[in-house]
Amino acid sequence: MLKDNRYFLFGGCYSNLQATQKIKEIATNLGFKKNEIICTGDVVGYCAQPEETVDLIKNWGIKTIAGNVEIQLRDGALDCGCNFDEGSRCDLFSIAWFPYAQKQLSAASIDWMKTLPEFLHFEEQGKTIHVLHGGNSNTSEFIFASTPVARKLEIFAETKADIIIAGHCGLPFAQKMEDAKGNEKWWINPGVIGMPANDGTMRCWYGVLDLADSSFQLHSFEYDHTTASELMIANKLPKEYAHTLRTGIWDNCEILPEPETAAQGLRIVV
Repeated sequence: MLKDNRYFLFGGCYSNLQATQKIKEIATNLGFKKNEIICTGDVVGYCAQPEETVDLIKNWGIKTIAGNVEIQLRDGALDCGCNFDEGSRCDLFSIAWFPYAQKQLSAASIDWMKTLPEFLHFEEQGKTIHVLHGGNSNTSEFIFASTPVARKLEIFAETKADIIIAGHCGLPFAQKMEDAKGNEKWWINPGVIGMPANDGTMRCWYGVLDLADSSFQLHSFEYDHTTASELMIANKLPKEYAHTLRTGIWDNCEILPEPETAAQGLRIVV
């Protein structure tokens, strides 16, 4: 049984050690135990300290699933598996950061990734909860707030879940809906901690799911983004991503649907 029936949710560490240290501090100060904390994957990513970030998450012992980056790394793939369009800016940037992460990671870290499940599926307080990274049949599928409800309901039907906890898209949101039988469904994405949410602030995001009163709250936090950015530059990682850490604005909106693109630079208010 969970303490107070709550879960602490986050994802997308993206090799950002400074943000990951901060999220651990926040969760600890709020009194969450490791079995009450869920990471939605992509522990490794754009930033400069993949090995140190993996070590922190691994030694913390929280519930973690494999994101597409962990799947690609454990399988010895040549790219991050994000489904970026070939030749796009994101695709070209990944040619720099993904090989860097491969070189930095130890065999022990890759072995740890091989132990990660791609999903979590469990019952709590009469609710069936399914944790995935992107989509259910496609780990790299981008599901946003603006993604049609019909698509989300298809995934609810596949997973037979009441609550889906997801990651991958980089933007926080929570959305309630009903299936054809009138059953309430709840899609939750707590956002990511390794990059800001494209809203013109350097804040990153996590969430708290309270099953006792069926509530979910998004929370933002600040951390030492300056050090994280400087380490990216020092290690010759994409300067555009390093700049994003300092400005809160993504270099491009290639992966975003029109509604999310239109919201670039608009401060998220919860």
